[in-house]
Amino acid sequence: MFCSALFANPRGRYVKIRLAKSRRLTDCNGRSGKATMFTGTYTAIVTPFKNGQIDEAALERLIRSQIRGGVQGIVPVGTTGESPTVSYEEHIQVIRLSVKFAGGRIKVLAGTGANSTTEAIFLTKEAEKAGADGSLQVAPYYNKPSQEGLFQHFREIARKTKLPIVLYSIPGRCGVEIGVDTVRRLARECPNIVGIKEAGGSCERINQLRAALGPKFEILSGDDSLTLPFMAIGAQGVISVASNVAPRAVSQMVAAFASGNARKARQLHQKLYPLFRDLFIETNPVPVKAALAMMGLIEEEYRLPLVPLSAESREKLKATLKAGGFLKRHRPA
Repeated sequence: MFCSALFANPRGRYVKIRLAKSRRLTDCNGRSGKATMFTGTYTAIVTPFKNGQIDEAALERLIRSQIRGGVQGIVPVGTTGESPTVSYEEHIQVIRLSVKFAGGRIKVLAGTGANSTTEAIFLTKEAEKAGADGSLQVAPYYNKPSQEGLFQHFREIARKTKLPIVLYSIPGRCGVEIGVDTVRRLARECPNIVGIKEAGGSCERINQLRAALGPKFEILSGDDSLTLPFMAIGAQGVISVASNVAPRAVSQMVAAFASGNARKARQLHQKLYPLFRDLFIETNPVPVKAALAMMGLIEEEYRLPLVPLSAESREKLKATLKAGGFLKRHRPA
């Protein structure tokens, strides 16, 4: 079954792209629910702070900017949202606010993963109560479980929620990769595990995942600079850091490729590549929060152990933002 979805194309107009319809699914306990397609551009949105607290007004501004920019959804309280340093209460608050500010206009794929299965289940249940459209589940970090441990961790979470789940494999941060066979086992046993964010930097992995899981399982790039290569071999979009700064351009790039306009997508990629590169000049999310602060959208505030950009990196990032025309679009109030 297919339906049409509207994506902003590179000229700012809208084109129809055929997408698989949302499908009925059951979780690992056989409870039925409705799966939501997570394709296109999803912004791994930052968590703005002000005087040590969640800056609700700034978060609303950012989400409105994402809606205007034509993204399909946002991912609050992931790595870019500084999930390691927010409290349980703040974590849930950000998800609730994101659902409220999105207002059904874009999807909310809530970051609710943890290296404790019990914690991940708790956060996922709270996200479901808050009205999130799905859950992003990162591989458990630091404790480095075996593949069997990963399987049981994700299966237990899937049993406890009706939310669609997107796995998140990022071995550079977690110290462990979610194996292709493990993903296949999970997709077979848990119909509400519907996709994966792949941030291992390997096109070969995308080939392996697509071959093992078939065309319906959703694969999203976890690296902005690899979005087009990944889409060329079977990925269906991106969970993007750069779209915090350039939501329209990133969503246009993804939509252009999805609609068959590879030339336009490549042109947009080449234009955006300096931004893709320099938003990782230091540890994410420090550069992207610095960029948004330069644009007047948020206060530049982090929580330890994250600290502000070095002077050298700041000047390089500022030059990239100026060259790309991003600083002149937003000015502090």
